[in-house]
Amino acid sequence: MHELSVCLALLEKVQQIAAEHGATRVTRIEVKLGPLSGVEAPLLENAYPLAVAGSIAETAELSIEVVPIRVLCSQCGAETDAEPNKLICGACGDHRTRVVSGEDLLLQRVELETPNTRAEPAPDSSGGQSAPE
Repeated sequence: MHELSVCLALLEKVQQIAAEHGATRVTRIEVKLGPLSGVEAPLLENAYPLAVAGSIAETAELSIEVVPIRVLCSQCGAETDAEPNKLICGACGDHRTRVVSGEDLLLQRVELETPNTRAEPAPDSSGGQSAPE
């Protein structure tokens, strides 16, 4: 199952973030998933408990946000939603488009429990409150 290996890679990154912040537990993992990423959300959800068993993230909730496919038209310049097997411009109908979103699998946010606090979001290197992959 491809999604199990994806979960294991995700867990590796989450464990790295948890270690950097001295976390005792991971309470929530938020992921953004595009339809063109090659990963199916239901299969990822099924593989998740197997991947996190016995880890610092064993009881963490997995939240998956499926993001839409967006294309940029090279003819009219419009950015519109598209379907996986129909990457055409929603404004003019032209097929000469470039995918601008919907291909990614992104670790958006990790919530941690540390000895001093409970369920704190892990800040990213830019000072925000998410931990991107």
